[in-house]
Amino acid sequence: MSNPTQFAIPVPSEDPKARKPDQADKEEGTSKLEEKKDEEKEGDELSEEDLQLRSELEMLVERLKESNMELYRPALESLRTLIRTSTSSMTSVPQPLKFLRPHFPDLQALYETWAASENKSQFADILSVLAMTYSDTQPRGTLKYRLLSASLRPANAPLVDPGTWGHEYVRHLAAELGEEFEYREVQDDGTPSESGTPKVELPGTIEDLRSLAKECSTFLLSHNAEPDAVDLLQELEMIEDIVSLVDENTFDRVCQYMTRCVSFLPPPDDITFLQTVHKIYTQFQRFPEAIALAIRLGDRDLVRDDFNAAGNPVMKRQLAFTLARAQIPIEWLQADSADGEEEEEFPSDLLECLSNTRLSLSFREFGKEMGVEEPKSLEDVYKTHLENTSTSTSNVDSARGNLAGTFVNAFVNAGFGNDKLMVDVEAGSSWIYKNKEHGMMSAAASLGLSLLWDTEMGLTHIDKYTYSAEEYIKAGCYLAIGISNASVRTETDAALALLAEHVMNKSVPVRTGAIMGLGMAYAGSQREEVMATLLPYIVDEDVTMEICSLAALALGFVFVGSENGEITGTILQVLMEKAERGDKELEGKWARFLALGLGLLYLGQQNGSDATLETLKAIEKPISKTAQVIVEACAFAGTTNVLRVQKMLHECDEHIVPPKEEEKKEDDKDKKDGEKEGEEKKEGEEKKEEPVKQDDTFQTFAVIAVALISMGEEIGSQMSMRQFNHLMHYGEPNIRKAVPLAIGLVNASNPQLPILETLSKYSHDNDLTVALNAIFAMGLVGAGSNNARLAQMLRQLAGYYHKEADCLFMVRIAQGLVHMGKGTIGVNPFFSDRSIMHKPAVAGLLAVLTAFTDAKGFILDKQHWMLFFLVNAMYPRFMITIDEELNNLPVAVRVGQAVDVVGQAGKPRTISGFQTHTTPVRLGTTERAELATEEFIPYAAILEGFVILKKNPGWESEDSRMQL
Repeated sequence: MSNPTQFAIPVPSEDPKARKPDQADKEEGTSKLEEKKDEEKEGDELSEEDLQLRSELEMLVERLKESNMELYRPALESLRTLIRTSTSSMTSVPQPLKFLRPHFPDLQALYETWAASENKSQFADILSVLAMTYSDTQPRGTLKYRLLSASLRPANAPLVDPGTWGHEYVRHLAAELGEEFEYREVQDDGTPSESGTPKVELPGTIEDLRSLAKECSTFLLSHNAEPDAVDLLQELEMIEDIVSLVDENTFDRVCQYMTRCVSFLPPPDDITFLQTVHKIYTQFQRFPEAIALAIRLGDRDLVRDDFNAAGNPVMKRQLAFTLARAQIPIEWLQADSADGEEEEEFPSDLLECLSNTRLSLSFREFGKEMGVEEPKSLEDVYKTHLENTSTSTSNVDSARGNLAGTFVNAFVNAGFGNDKLMVDVEAGSSWIYKNKEHGMMSAAASLGLSLLWDTEMGLTHIDKYTYSAEEYIKAGCYLAIGISNASVRTETDAALALLAEHVMNKSVPVRTGAIMGLGMAYAGSQREEVMATLLPYIVDEDVTMEICSLAALALGFVFVGSENGEITGTILQVLMEKAERGDKELEGKWARFLALGLGLLYLGQQNGSDATLETLKAIEKPISKTAQVIVEACAFAGTTNVLRVQKMLHECDEHIVPPKEEEKKEDDKDKKDGEKEGEEKKEGEEKKEEPVKQDDTFQTFAVIAVALISMGEEIGSQMSMRQFNHLMHYGEPNIRKAVPLAIGLVNASNPQLPILETLSKYSHDNDLTVALNAIFAMGLVGAGSNNARLAQMLRQLAGYYHKEADCLFMVRIAQGLVHMGKGTIGVNPFFSDRSIMHKPAVAGLLAVLTAFTDAKGFILDKQHWMLFFLVNAMYPRFMITIDEELNNLPVAVRVGQAVDVVGQAGKPRTISGFQTHTTPVRLGTTERAELATEEFIPYAAILEGFVILKKNPGWESEDSRMQL
């Protein structure tokens, strides 16, 4: 047997010393050793050509050191030629630079001894190239010698273009330009520079830097490096200059890259980028893209100029379809002086496109093509035979069950105008009469949803119920009139004519129906007549907070994103007056809609809301904090502004302790808390529950605000999802209940599996308010998608909650939303390849989510009709191709998942996993379409909604080619 000591492991008293990198390499025997050997070989055994090149370069350097000045010019010319013509692989340093590197310090010293001349300028130019090899020890050397060379150049001899030294030199120069500009900006501000940046004073002014940047950008643009050119000009704060540098080959890629950058830029750079891209598109007469940017900017003048600049009447029709989709007021297209000249200004066909009056007929034809024209019954949606538990008949026939059926029937058969419960029934046996009191209001309103966008037939069907003696039915009818007119403009203005007189009705439900009917019918239209009708009810002290708040919300819908000063002033005045009086209504549930009405006026206006936010800070009531969060969130909606998201998350981190818990603590602790909280304590003495409950409402809205700001951009949406996960784990109940709503807003009509699983988990939460909101969010995420996995999840939930009436009611609503329009209507507020935010849609979604912040007080109480606010966001998910005469034109298209190809080389495919269909086709939220052949040329830049095609004159079919 062997001696055991032979196998003992030695344990030294000290830790082993760290091995040097070269030792490690030796031991490992890796490729680095081989590389080193190669380098030694290269040094010892250069090829004859390389040896000759090295000796030639050394001789030229020696010549420059001699006193004979006549030799300088030829030597410099030879050096320049050798450096420029040196060819080597893309991965290694060119041989002349490698051989001249040891001589660089001597050449620098020699340069300083020369007198100013054209030769010295040329010498500086060569040193600028050699400085690339010393960039680690001599920062911004390339730029320094480039600027020196420019300053020594005679006026009649312009400096050679930097591009002649090659691509790498230009990139090096661009990087150093950015560093130098930043360094000078810091110096001008008077703040000390970072310790990491050595202080090197370079010659030349800011203007010299900018002119050099333009030269570099011109080179980069002509060599397929558009992103680098944009980045350089952005760093030097001169992005507007790119308009003159682009040509017809480069402008498209530049514009795509700049548009994608907008989400990552802070204001006001994002606006500058959009305006610059708009100028480029206008310069090259790309009107569809230009008008899309004008809509994003919300600039009335740009929209009008772009629309009028298009000379081709067919192109004008295509632009009109885009404007109608965004619900841009027709008044924006008229010059200020041309009041009331609508007839003369727009021909009837153009007015038809602008008013969206084709929408109803086209949608029904699309439904016929998709094979979903037949109405669906409630059982077709619920599929109760697949549920785990059989619910008792008494539960099914209950008022709550019938009410759920009202909404499901309305959402599923929306827009088709042929459902079996409301439209195609005898007057006496209508579904309305199977509901009780306030249920009748939603039932009557659901008629408008069945007849969505159909302004002619809609009024005929609704009219017969307006003579009912039951006030709830009347109220529902007025709401139905507003719903059926949503997104569509008519010359008759039926909604305003029919509803205006009922706004002053003594009955609260009738008033409510008329006010919200007006708000939904004219969402985004900015109609002065609606303001004149509703504004007095915000100020009127005799009306309840309910009417006041709903009037504000309706005006928020109509003037969404308009910054209307008159409405803003009125709402702020009311808030201040009520706060001064100590009005308890400001602490009630309705006050949040007053704040939302104010916020919607600033939707997407960014810093335009600053003055309003300052005014709100002066109001010493809990509603003030909630209003500030809502206004700021609306102002930055869809901008993915990171600082604002952080601010909203910061609002969520405060733990507000309810009074019951405080009572359990010692008296001393109570006093300390009272001193810290100040205002809360004073209000707490009067009424403990209310102030605390109201005071934490702002946190609920802060969670929704995170979703509102980060939606519309993929990376921002993913980052927000992670934050929601944390909030759900560590947040208070008022924060947790808002998380599912926020997830629903970010992913509206976009059912991704991880999100569905997250919401499914939340829908089984112990806190029923969280579960309730999660169930609704599942419906919102899957709205109009017919997602089979989601439908199965909801059927399981129906079994799970069969004894919980509220949750079962919400499951039914969610089932209706998933099958919205039988899978043909979505509620995603972004369109035009998810680039334009549809403001009325965001307003509608926000209003519904606000109702769900207190579901028991609104949706599950008597205000279930608030679910119809979703109508503002509902729009067909179709792509219909039409010819120049606006007749349907079936063509082959490829539909697949959209792929982001911005900044990629060549012409990569913009869609993946596509299938070929014949139009009309249905598009998912993340899907994109492209024409399968080149037989037709589309007028629209993005194939979505209505697309006008023209015949390609140069196209030959395969048959004709075969004959040739």
